[in-house]
Amino acid sequence: MIMQKFSVNQHPIQHVLSWIQAGEIAIPEIQRPFVWDSKKVRDFIDSLYRGYPVGYIIIWQNPNVKLKDGVSSKGKKILIDGQQRITALMTAILGIEILDEDYRKRRISIAFNPIDEIFEVSNPVIQKDKRWISDISKVFSSDFQILAKLNEYCSNNLGVHHELMLQKFDSLRGILNIPIGLIELNSELDIGEVTEIFIRINSSGVILSQADFAMSKIAVDEKFGGQLMRKTIDYFCHMAAKPEFYYQLIENDKDFIKTEYFKKMSWLKDYKSEIYDPSYTDMLRVIFTSQFNRGKLQDFVALLSGRDFETRQYKEEITQKSFENLKDGIEKFMNETNFKNFVMIIHSAGFIDNSMIRSQNVLNFAYILYLKLKEKNISQQTIESLVRKWFVLSVLTGRYSGDPESQFDMDIKRIDNNPLTYIEDVIKAQLSDTYWEIGLPQQFDTSVASSPEFNVFLASQVKMGDKGFLSRDIKVEDLIKLKGDVHHIFPKDYLKKIGFSSRSQYNQIANYVMAQSEINIKIGKKSPKTYFEELKNQCVTKKCIYGNINNFEELKENLNQHCIPEEVLDGLIEDYEKFLKKRRIFMAQKIKNYFEKL
Repeated sequence: MIMQKFSVNQHPIQHVLSWIQAGEIAIPEIQRPFVWDSKKVRDFIDSLYRGYPVGYIIIWQNPNVKLKDGVSSKGKKILIDGQQRITALMTAILGIEILDEDYRKRRISIAFNPIDEIFEVSNPVIQKDKRWISDISKVFSSDFQILAKLNEYCSNNLGVHHELMLQKFDSLRGILNIPIGLIELNSELDIGEVTEIFIRINSSGVILSQADFAMSKIAVDEKFGGQLMRKTIDYFCHMAAKPEFYYQLIENDKDFIKTEYFKKMSWLKDYKSEIYDPSYTDMLRVIFTSQFNRGKLQDFVALLSGRDFETRQYKEEITQKSFENLKDGIEKFMNETNFKNFVMIIHSAGFIDNSMIRSQNVLNFAYILYLKLKEKNISQQTIESLVRKWFVLSVLTGRYSGDPESQFDMDIKRIDNNPLTYIEDVIKAQLSDTYWEIGLPQQFDTSVASSPEFNVFLASQVKMGDKGFLSRDIKVEDLIKLKGDVHHIFPKDYLKKIGFSSRSQYNQIANYVMAQSEINIKIGKKSPKTYFEELKNQCVTKKCIYGNINNFEELKENLNQHCIPEEVLDGLIEDYEKFLKKRRIFMAQKIKNYFEKL
């Protein structure tokens, strides 16, 4: 027999709003920043007024949980899709304040012109114009006197037909009676099925992540501190990206700043990482994997609901234990020493800017590894080396690019069992001599300047303190921070001239070096043979044309730092493809040497 996975009903907007106000349906997003702009709220109200379809609201019945005394507690219904529409109704019609992107409370007031039947976002000009009802929430309030307001409006707008205006006032108030579709998902569905149903039903095409489900579960918990934890996660991630948010938080949330959570994140006001600005998804993933030794967030949702994976029942003690683990994980994630040490470790591997890191999940698992190794009381020196190596290995091999959750799940279970042996075995298997000699040089056969391989090469140059191409004083590190030029050793226009006209040919990353803009400009379209001959003369005459290097030893050292074969100085740089092949091998060898020193 096929289980009925959801039910679909129509309910007046007024009923849905009253259920939410009464707490029958939990709306977790009401405590998070409202992403719609004011004009979108206006358009939404206008669509309702005109009877246009506005989509379905989707709720998910939480499973019934068995309490410690054996009694079954009915789970709340969670609003999982439709938060923005419901929040728009609550602020425009009920007059409730919402939170903007900086967590400031504000109203979005929508005005209505009954004569022309148009809506606008309220502003000072409209508020002075007698043709407008400057805030429609007053029309929907329980103490609104429609006849008195109608008489006042008609006296302020001479020539307006009384009966016609009454009809339009009634049409406005009739928004509350407009039916809206409500899809209720069965409590027996697992998170995977809920996600699939959501994607198929949601006409907007927005994919609701499992992190969103987890955040909703956390937010609606009232017994184990979930609501405060949800707020903590949001605030920490916002402050990590914008330290100045600290002062807005003090101003806007007086209750939160009295909590221990606030004290434990206050250090962020004086700290800005150029590498790791975690989103709530990142933070949840790190906390869940490090605390629960699992990688799939759908399991997190199940555990927060109290699921016993063996009996398939839902028990309060499992929910309680899960929230205790979550609380512990939040505190470890936010801990100033943990967070700063982790960022320092990544920085010490040569990754000094977030533009060098394309995969957030690589960062996430590196932080998971740091927390897990620290939990096992492994020495700080060993932790730093292993985290650096694992991070670089993950970048080079794309370890978390395919199915990151499954890879997280496999890695954390083996690391929790025997971390040192597992990490050593993975390094031997993934980064063998064959990889360094054949695999990595082949990976360098690409034209993508932001490729992981080139970023690791740049990190190796940063780690080794290399100077920019043909620079005596300016380091690669400086050029990355200041967004210096990526120079073509064989200039692009020169290559086009000799027949290498496609982007995939002249934009090979083995043709790239970091260089000062003035050096790049000076070289221009010249052939490598020409400008390297001039460099040799520069070392003889001491008259610098490119940069400030004016002796052979410094020049050779600079070329070596950039893995450029020395034969370029002897004019043996005519064969572009041969040059690329040789430099790829040199670049791979440099990264190998760098990796072994991490």
